[in-house]
Amino acid sequence: MDEKENIKERNEICSRTLKTGSRTYFFDARETRAGDYYLTITESKKNFSDTGEVTYKKHKIYLYKEDFSKFQSILDDMIRFIINEKGREVISERHQKDFKNHHTTYNQELKLKEVQKKTSEIKNFTNINFEDI
Repeated sequence: MDEKENIKERNEICSRTLKTGSRTYFFDARETRAGDYYLTITESKKNFSDTGEVTYKKHKIYLYKEDFSKFQSILDDMIRFIINEKGREVISERHQKDFKNHHTTYNQELKLKEVQKKTSEIKNFTNINFEDI
């Protein structure tokens, strides 16, 4: 085992993974040089290029023990706020295939009524053959 692999193995203490659709979250307990632990949270999102090539976009947060309680308190508060305001049901086109955006639906209905009106106006015209005049 080379030095780089040895450092990597020592650095990774415990890992958990959460897969959700096109995103994967990695929670890793790691070890500092001083022998203490910290947490990294990585979001990896699958993307497709115009050529169909798969790429992954990653974002990482480093969270140290001195910030755990404040971080957890704010995270808990924000989760409670969102659930109290919007409930647990997911409201998203990406998550619900039958989701209807009311703004889009309203605009589509207006356009449809406009087309129907024009169509009915056209039907009310009398078809005249100019050879009959």
